[in-house]
Amino acid sequence: MAKEIERKFLVKGDSYKRLATAILFRQGYLSRQKERVVRVRVVGDKGYLTIKGENRGAERDEFEYAIPIADAHQLLDQLCEHPLIEKYRYTIPWGKHIWEVDEFLGENLGLVLAEIELKAVEEQFDKPDWIGQEVTGDPRYYNTNLTQHPFSQWKDEVI
Repeated sequence: MAKEIERKFLVKGDSYKRLATAILFRQGYLSRQKERVVRVRVVGDKGYLTIKGENRGAERDEFEYAIPIADAHQLLDQLCEHPLIEKYRYTIPWGKHIWEVDEFLGENLGLVLAEIELKAVEEQFDKPDWIGQEVTGDPRYYNTNLTQHPFSQWKDEVI
């Protein structure tokens, strides 16, 4: 069984942009139930179907499969909940790890998050100076929730 161990952080400034080239991501959800999330994603010219189990802190089950790009576009346009998540992703090697910085577009414009995948929950890692507050356990920052309660609607909420 595949496991995902991921920690999520807010990003300070935009110095991360000098470290990588952005790739456009479009993604939507066929199921957003906390016990099972089913996501469709287009990354460049590739399509993916991902099934994730319930979050247990920074860990959860995850299965990802390549699907034909035409199928991915059709699923996003016709079957996924809207609004879709659109974002630019910067993939940045840092120390022994890879950071993924997501710069959100559309209704989530202004939100920038960084994620790091780990092999163990207690694994140590180096934080770049552009890494801000950790938001790993905050459900507002889950992509699934950003479709229902986009960042642009947060108004008076503290981030």
